[in-house]
Amino acid sequence: MSTGPGAGAAAGAAAKPRRLSAGDLIDLIADPGSYLSWDTAPAEPDLGDAYRGELAAAAERSGADESILTGEARIDGRRVVLIACEFAFLAGSIGTAAAERFVAAIERATAERLPVLASTASGGTRMQEGTVAFVAMVKIAAAVAAHKAEGLPYLVYLRHPSTGGALASFGSLGQVTVAEPGALVGFLGPRVYEALYGEKFPEGVQSAENLAKHGLIDGVLPPTGLRDVVQRVLRLLDRPTHAELIEQAADPGTAAADPAGSSATWDSVTRTRDRARPGLRELLRSAATDVVPLSGTGQGERDPGLTLCLARFGRVPAVIVGQDRRTQRALAPLGPGALRAARRAMHLSEELQLPLVTVIDTPGAALSQEAEEGGLASEIAHCLADLVTHEGPTLSVLLGEGTGGGALALLPADRTLAAEHAWLSPLPPEGASAIVHRDTDHAAELAEQQGVASAALKRHGIVDRIVAEDPDAAAEAHAFCARLGDAIAHELSGLMIQLPERRRVARLERYRRLGL
Repeated sequence: MSTGPGAGAAAGAAAKPRRLSAGDLIDLIADPGSYLSWDTAPAEPDLGDAYRGELAAAAERSGADESILTGEARIDGRRVVLIACEFAFLAGSIGTAAAERFVAAIERATAERLPVLASTASGGTRMQEGTVAFVAMVKIAAAVAAHKAEGLPYLVYLRHPSTGGALASFGSLGQVTVAEPGALVGFLGPRVYEALYGEKFPEGVQSAENLAKHGLIDGVLPPTGLRDVVQRVLRLLDRPTHAELIEQAADPGTAAADPAGSSATWDSVTRTRDRARPGLRELLRSAATDVVPLSGTGQGERDPGLTLCLARFGRVPAVIVGQDRRTQRALAPLGPGALRAARRAMHLSEELQLPLVTVIDTPGAALSQEAEEGGLASEIAHCLADLVTHEGPTLSVLLGEGTGGGALALLPADRTLAAEHAWLSPLPPEGASAIVHRDTDHAAELAEQQGVASAALKRHGIVDRIVAEDPDAAAEAHAFCARLGDAIAHELSGLMIQLPERRRVARLERYRRLGL
């Protein structure tokens, strides 16, 4: 039996899921009778009789001819390439033949412009084949990168166990990644750790649930739910036709015009602080469809104050990233990890060739030692740079409070919408008053002077369009969110029919002219 770096995964968490075979997975997610294998006989290296015997025994035991099976199937009538590890074949370990099979499938998927769902269940690199098999992970990663560079979906489902080189190559490159409940997921398998260091690996660290908690994967999903998520993701990636975009760009829906007037600035500030005011979650529930939640940076950080998802507004699919007002509070303001998650959204929208929508609603970013040491200022700067140079259509939405660098980091876009009472300021008005007047008594006066309200922002060219509140969003949450959703769909359609280079040049000129 092979022993990759993650072999002995059963030594992990106590509550282990039933081990799902590659065939079981295919049967769960594919339209009945639609699976077509792409596999040919594997060209195994000649490493002597003992290894040949192991391969033969593994094939007999598993019913598979290698540790990776590839093919295509229909999911809800759509062609999807499936790549699945078979753990019963030498612990799902990846040798040169398995790596070549993986790469051939990815390359064919890229050539035929098909989405890929890859599912790991592996102990890692095949130890019997040594360094050559180990280095084959490079060509696997290269093939996945080339596929994603073509704007094609690459989705990952981590089954129990997913460890070693399989996790450190194709298992960690998904644009959307979910894992089986209770699955052991980690780079170094518990048995190897114990052998090397003479102690047991801490319980619970290498669990799907812990990875989701820390933003390394997007969620935990039972196998029976995988088909539905794949369907939703693929529906989201259906682009509207040019004619549909023109039709939607011409019809602003219920958000036809800016409100006739505007309340006093301080009135708007206080209205946006009302806990009953709808935030990003209410906007998605009321105005978006096919929502697929994502989570974290993919690099071990997750900030509850930031929401990341795929969603559709009207006919237009988009990557949405925004500040969730309900989960920000004095003891847990937005930190640098939230902005790193936002940058993940920016890069994901470029990979999937989808428009990006950023939603701003924050009382301000964290002011703390942890934020400083975590590079908050650097992350704000990198967000600004990423947004102004973004390859695709971008729309920012000023939904409520817009305080400080945390708000500014999500602002740059081709077009900017603002709710009628939304505002944008370098500091909370009370903080600005403390600097200028050494008290907070002049907050309302200073907010007016600074021009933080939506009407002033529009006069200065920072905001392009204001969506009315009647009288404010808290009093008509569903109706307001529907209007705002119409405005988002209208703006995205207009952006998508523009020539990309002209759109990017106009974006740069927009901010170059600011203040002149």
